[in-house]
Amino acid sequence: MSYGSLFVISAPSGAGKTTLLKMVLQNLSGLAFSVSHTTRPKRPGEIDGRDYHFVSHDEFLRLQSAGGFLEWAEVHGNLYGTGRAQVEHAMAQGLDILLDIDVQGARQVREARVEHTWLLFIAPPDMAELERRLTGRGTDTAEVIALRLANAKREMASMDLYDFVVVNDMIERAADTIRAIIIAERSRTRRNADGTPINPQGATHDQPPTDSPTGTP
Repeated sequence: MSYGSLFVISAPSGAGKTTLLKMVLQNLSGLAFSVSHTTRPKRPGEIDGRDYHFVSHDEFLRLQSAGGFLEWAEVHGNLYGTGRAQVEHAMAQGLDILLDIDVQGARQVREARVEHTWLLFIAPPDMAELERRLTGRGTDTAEVIALRLANAKREMASMDLYDFVVVNDMIERAADTIRAIIIAERSRTRRNADGTPINPQGATHDQPPTDSPTGTP
């Protein structure tokens, strides 16, 4: 079985990351989201193992000290981390993993030197458009929007950390670009566009082999 890849996705708030990843998942098989560990309490409707792996503070620290996380961070007093074993096991089964984390986490994953890992940064067309999107959501105060814009500037200053930068100027085009990056990596690792291994005899899936355009079998 072929080995999967890890695609680390980061973006400033308001860049459209959540919508883009939903679009990519809907139209490309062989992908899965990484489920993080957290010490925060489970909210109504959340399911352990689907939304998060809910663990105690002591259990999280035990895993962290044993090198069990590709990346981890403390947010508002709660701990969050990406389990190394879960990600590597899924990749070993041939799945490609999408990991939605911030720049700090992406840097930790880069330093972990996991094979077949690619970092993608989703950027807005410009800061004026990002401000327009944040304001248009109507959910944040002017002070919160100013803070998000300041954070976005810092995050965009780290774009050189990433292997790919996708500008979300048109959402369909940006989603197509992300899919193209994933498919290109699958081609590089001798897999079909849907993530299944390429038959070494030249056939893909259950389709019979066909002649090449030049007529050479």
